[in-house]
Amino acid sequence: MNLRVLAAAGAVALLLAGCTANDSLADQYADGSGQGYISGDGAYTEIPAADRDEPIVFEGADEHGNTISSESLAGQVYVVNFWYASCPPCRLEAPDLAALATDYDGEVPFVGVNVSDSADVAITFAERFGVPYPSIIDASTASVQLAFAGAVAPNAVPTTLVVDAEGRVAARISGLLRDQSILKSMVDTVLAEDD
Repeated sequence: MNLRVLAAAGAVALLLAGCTANDSLADQYADGSGQGYISGDGAYTEIPAADRDEPIVFEGADEHGNTISSESLAGQVYVVNFWYASCPPCRLEAPDLAALATDYDGEVPFVGVNVSDSADVAITFAERFGVPYPSIIDASTASVQLAFAGAVAPNAVPTTLVVDAEGRVAARISGLLRDQSILKSMVDTVLAEDD
């Protein structure tokens, strides 16, 4: 009798272990990091022009009180980065995003969307990491997050999106930008669509 109980318990344990074998949330919990957020794995997706959803419509105030909207960016390829200051991967990728924003200055606008912090915290972060572009402060309304959720949900922070000249999401990096060349290639591909 005890052998049957042990065998059944073993089978249940194996079944449960199989359920979490490829579950990144379970892995993050198991490693005991206590990080308090879901980190993306750096996976990236490029969406062919014919498969892109409708244009994203959004509006929000940046850390200086200026309005940034899909209307003000209309007709341009642009990059949107969802972040917050205490997110370790956000801090890690900030210098790379800042460098790319500087490289594309005047050609491709970059816009941050801060999902958690006040304007003061966002300003301090930008000064510390040399971020040259504005960030919409979206913590209290989540309206910009919701606007983008209809097309490509930014379910991991950081998430970086490339938006085409028609206002449609064309590419996504979920998690840490591990290599500047990936985002640069995505941006250049979308820019080339207009040529």
